[in-house]
Amino acid sequence: MENSTKNELFLELAKPDEKGISGWVDISEFTGRYKDLKLGNGGSWCRKESSLAKKYQIEFDKNKTKGNGIDRIRLLGFNDQNIGNQAIRKDIKNKIKNERCIILWTSGVEVDHKNGRKDNLIVMNSSTQKLSDFQPLSKAANDAKRQFCKECKNTGIRFDAKNIGYPISVIRGNLKYNPSIGCDGCFWQDPIEFRGKLIFKGDKK
Repeated sequence: MENSTKNELFLELAKPDEKGISGWVDISEFTGRYKDLKLGNGGSWCRKESSLAKKYQIEFDKNKTKGNGIDRIRLLGFNDQNIGNQAIRKDIKNKIKNERCIILWTSGVEVDHKNGRKDNLIVMNSSTQKLSDFQPLSKAANDAKRQFCKECKNTGIRFDAKNIGYPISVIRGNLKYNPSIGCDGCFWQDPIEFRGKLIFKGDKK
């Protein structure tokens, strides 16, 4: 069966909406009429150089206990939705640019992706990203965040907020980067949430 026909079969199962977004399709559904979709050899019909991947942004959910095999697949939108090029939807950009830096309280901010690794396809898709995925940072704060995110990628060690005077390092997970947690809990991922998790005892009388 040609890949183009396999694409049609997968799209029947996935039922993407007008923006090219679908729910998860479990590989257990690749039976009967859809048996030719069974993944072998890396899933040739849906790999990154396939015709399906040229039209859609594809996300895979993998079960690492089974040799990192693919468990399910979904579509995150058409490739003309500016996925992967750090595009931020205009309404989100306009809203945040009128706010002040959440660290320095200065104006003239940059619109920062809270996920410093920019590896969340939903956030990187202008059709599915939300206002809460971004935050206003001054250029100085954003430059600092980029540096610490780069160090985290290179070392696998997350930013330690104790270095800038906070009593805890992170609010979720620990300093060792864990892909299942990602940036969640790091000071730079969301300084407002981070500070909100601190308990101030105040002066004892």
